Amino acid sequence: MARGTIIRAVQPHVLMADLTEPFAYSQAWYRRRGAMLVEITTEDDITGWGEAFGPPELTAPIVTWLAPLLIGQDAIAREALWQALYNRLRDHGQRGIVVEAISAIDIALWDIAGKVLGEPVHRLLGGPLRMEIEAYATGFYRRERDDHLAYLTEEAEHRLSEGFRTLKLKAGWGLAEDIALTRAFRAAIGPDVGLLVDCNHAYDAPAAIAFGNAVAPCDIGWFEEPVPPEDIDGYLEVKARQPIPVAGGEACFARWGCRDMITRRAADILQPDVAACGGISELKKIADMASAFGMRVNPHVWGTGVALAASLHLLAVIPDNPPGLFPRAPLLELDRSPHPVRDALLVDHIAARDGRVAVPQGPGLGITIDRAALDRFRA
Repeated sequence: MARGTIIRAVQPHVLMADLTEPFAYSQAWYRRRGAMLVEITTEDDITGWGEAFGPPELTAPIVTWLAPLLIGQDAIAREALWQALYNRLRDHGQRGIVVEAISAIDIALWDIAGKVLGEPVHRLLGGPLRMEIEAYATGFYRRERDDHLAYLTEEAEHRLSEGFRTLKLKAGWGLAEDIALTRAFRAAIGPDVGLLVDCNHAYDAPAAIAFGNAVAPCDIGWFEEPVPPEDIDGYLEVKARQPIPVAGGEACFARWGCRDMITRRAADILQPDVAACGGISELKKIADMASAFGMRVNPHVWGTGVALAASLHLLAVIPDNPPGLFPRAPLLELDRSPHPVRDALLVDHIAARDGRVAVPQGPGLGITIDRAALDRFRA
């Protein structure tokens, strides 16, 4: 192996910031938002960046524990390193924070590989099918106010003015309230705006089925995480007994964690997260598995510009399902909820123009980290 690709250092960065206005999804309130980034440096001072989905204070120690397995190894040997890391903790961490930590490391290794070879990651993945991705706006969370429809409608007007054509509404506040809010929100935004609904596994199967049937006339593009991620039979019930396409998979880890959802066709749209499912290496395998079963793939994206850039490179190469002259290309989830770390981290911010986001063209992930932001938000 070339000396320049030998790993010299592995450094986790835990970043945290208070929010001016807290917000909630169906499972918890956010009063702070953070990130766990991994910086990997080679003997030739080539640096790669990765990001883990999940609590930063939990994923960072896993990276620290795994670091000695990486030091002195060839950064280009991504597959061998992934297997070594996963196998070392296989008895203890086949999902959750262990795989999230490995995800960050894998993303950083792909960043290094692209920089060593002078190519963007999407070219290393086989070359792009598309260089611009249509984005939908994620946000529309619960705030500590009583006028829910008013502030959600105000947010919708703002996102539509930015050029977004599809919005994702958060649900999970109680079945009757969710039905009423979804109907009112659809009436407020009008019939021509794409609408997705995500309840973050707040329901069991009977409630999810009741919700789906009640709001079906609202023309919902997909119903995300209707039941807990462990409940594959519940997914199958919801998919069979209400008409809205079912999406899920952000809480599935590695190819084995996605296997049952894919082979049993438990969802219409699979949503692995690059910063959670095992990184770029693993999400590509998962997407190829899903393609073999005719399942659409729309990656979940939540985090800073590191995870966003990695997701864009994958979205550039994920195949159309089905292929044809008039394909249905995957969408980019663009989080528009408050996140001070995300907004300050990159030297050149990744942004949508007229609701579309360009795939980065620089070597590796094609991003530059603002080290002043690392100091500013260091926990």
